[in-house]
Amino acid sequence: MPETALVPVTRDPLDSQRARWELAAMAGRLRMLESRLVTERHRIDELQRERDRERRRADRLRRSESYRIGAALLALLKNPVRATPRLARSALRRLRPAPRTTPALALPAGPPIAAEPTPPVHLYVVIGLEFDAVREFVLTLRQRLQVSPDHRPVVMTDCSSFGLLRDLGILIEYLPDRATWERHRPDRSWEDVLSERLSRLYRDHGSVRTIIIDRAAPPTLAELLR
Repeated sequence: MPETALVPVTRDPLDSQRARWELAAMAGRLRMLESRLVTERHRIDELQRERDRERRRADRLRRSESYRIGAALLALLKNPVRATPRLARSALRRLRPAPRTTPALALPAGPPIAAEPTPPVHLYVVIGLEFDAVREFVLTLRQRLQVSPDHRPVVMTDCSSFGLLRDLGILIEYLPDRATWERHRPDRSWEDVLSERLSRLYRDHGSVRTIIIDRAAPPTLAELLR
């Protein structure tokens, strides 16, 4: 029987070293990928939290009275004819020919009388404040006019006790608050009523400026004088 010799298998040390290098490189890549994965997860979590904060901020803004009033003003600017339907009828009346009348006798012309300029009208929208806060604002506004009577103010408020403020010398216009309106007229949007009310005030008083009062921080006298 022939003898079988067992020849020991010798491995090239270069192959073993190359294998160790490849394993070390693979382990390094795995650690790098794990680190990047953890970083990306943290980044995604932070973006999701930021998204949730922005959604909550946007929801609070949409529910705020300032946002609704601003939306009503924007709708008025975009479509003033629809917001003020009487403007078209007024334009048609102006286009009609004037009735003929008998000319009156000419009188000697006297010296021209210079008419005093009428101060412009500013509309103050005070929505969502209790009576004491509205009264405090009206008193502050009256002090501001005593310092600088450069305009005529009109205050629009949804405070049901507005009648108690008429003796303060400031013109007060009333708009029912949202809860009262929706309780009595749920078939019509309160935003539409607000838009129509604003358009009528613009038309009736010729307002040139609108100031929306922040109910969380009503302006002081110094702020009104700016």
